[in-house]
Amino acid sequence: MASLPFSTFASNSQLSSRPILIGKPPHISTASPRLKVSCNVENGSQGGKVDRRNLLLGMGGLYGATNLVKPPALAAPISAPDLAKCSGGTNLNTQQPLDVNCCPPFSEKIIDYKLPPVTKLRLRPAAHLVTKEYIAKYEKATELMKALPDDDPRSFMQQANVHCAYCNLTYDQTGDPDQKLQIHNCWHFYPWHRWYLYFYERILGKLIDDPTFALPFWNWDHPDGMVMPAMFAKENSSLNDAKRNQTHLPPAPTDLLYSSKSSTDPSIIVPTNLTEMYGEMVRNVSNIEDFYGAKYVVGTAPDPGPGTVERGSHIALHIWVGDPRSPAGEDMGNFYSTARDPIFFCHHANVDRLWSVWRDLRGPKPKDFNEPEWLNADFVFYDENAQLVRVKVKDTLEDVKMGFTYQKVELPWLNKRPKARVRKSKIATTAKAIKSSAFPVKLDKVVKVLVDRPKTKRSKKEKEKEEELLVIEGIEVDTAKFVRFEVFVNDEDDEAGDIIDKAEYAGGYSQVPHKNSTKVKSKIRLGLTELLEDLDVEDDDKILVSLVPRAGGEDITIGGVKIIYV
Repeated sequence: MASLPFSTFASNSQLSSRPILIGKPPHISTASPRLKVSCNVENGSQGGKVDRRNLLLGMGGLYGATNLVKPPALAAPISAPDLAKCSGGTNLNTQQPLDVNCCPPFSEKIIDYKLPPVTKLRLRPAAHLVTKEYIAKYEKATELMKALPDDDPRSFMQQANVHCAYCNLTYDQTGDPDQKLQIHNCWHFYPWHRWYLYFYERILGKLIDDPTFALPFWNWDHPDGMVMPAMFAKENSSLNDAKRNQTHLPPAPTDLLYSSKSSTDPSIIVPTNLTEMYGEMVRNVSNIEDFYGAKYVVGTAPDPGPGTVERGSHIALHIWVGDPRSPAGEDMGNFYSTARDPIFFCHHANVDRLWSVWRDLRGPKPKDFNEPEWLNADFVFYDENAQLVRVKVKDTLEDVKMGFTYQKVELPWLNKRPKARVRKSKIATTAKAIKSSAFPVKLDKVVKVLVDRPKTKRSKKEKEKEEELLVIEGIEVDTAKFVRFEVFVNDEDDEAGDIIDKAEYAGGYSQVPHKNSTKVKSKIRLGLTELLEDLDVEDDDKILVSLVPRAGGEDITIGGVKIIYV
């Protein structure tokens, strides 16, 4: 099937009001984290010299018309980056360039995207339940995408580079060049990835002339779907990828708390997965920030804090699929290469589905942030017609309004509230616990700390008004490393072993490695209200918190542990 013409553009009436002039793409250098940009254009490209303030617009953002448009103020919504400063990335510790370039092709025009009218919903099916006919259609669409020219923004590699560019610290924030743009580990994780899947899905549908085509979701939160979907492990299929962990191909069950120390026993993995999902979707998300992630606006340093699913099952599957034989865990196991594996999109379809499930579970409680800094944040993508479009967070909140929905499946984790191993009204003061004043500490071994509870004996009404949260702050890690640690409350086991319906398990933190290396500081918040009820220690004025390293503990520093009420 012939590809669509690259220069398929909207009419002038559809163009964004942001002023731009068109010119030849500036030279992109990876020799320095601060890009040198030529302001001259060769004759014949679009009319001679172009002033730097009017440089062209590319996938990912506007070349700032600095004298014509007032730059965003600090604390403004995140907006699409200035691709004049797109680079292959830099090791920010050594200031050396990286050997990867995920800068996108350029377009002459941009339009503000309007969701088309929905005439028929695209139904995203569970991957383990699809038919042979569906698989054949999906394989064909992916094959056609891989056959597109390399400079076509809809080609498979260019689509993979979208994730690399937005997620590997290759752009400065528009409005604050001292900060890098990162849509992970913050409140933009869900909406950005929803738009990413949306256009990827529409491109596949366009290539096979089927507007009803919908991506499958890897139903790894259900025991029947915890094995890698067979269609992705089929030899000579466009859905296969050689760079995967060969010990994790079917019938190995996926591990949602995966690390090198994980059990390989399915009788342990499956129930532990369900306990993890209960924590991510129910126990630890009374406050919406704890599901979405921390606020991230212009001027905020990257990685302010991930939400529960992002730092948990989402990360685990990336690392679980990635190939340990590859230098940096490619493909799925590293941010720059992860979307080069077709299973990435099936994996993230389930992450996106869980967003919809969580919103449904909220009932009358708030489901979204109402801050304009979140709702008005914008990004840009190429659509199925190779047209560059600008999109906003506020248009992602209802999947059906975007024209798709998910096949209904059971939620077995919903009734998997874990049980306490030992119920006790008091936790013994242990000589192994350090004092809060001892922080920061390196997590190269299990760290235990007694933490004061400012409020005890809280009534039901008080609990409904304020969630009690355990905050692990100042989590300093190197972005190039895979790290994972878990948090337990009043668990006096030295190693805090396999979880399996263990109420003492409060949650964890993990990170997919980046191609670039830089130190970042983050935090996580873990819900305590239900956990303390289960342990029967609501009246205690202290709790024993155990921080248990599972991977890369020597590369993790913890700044402090405290309890707050929100």
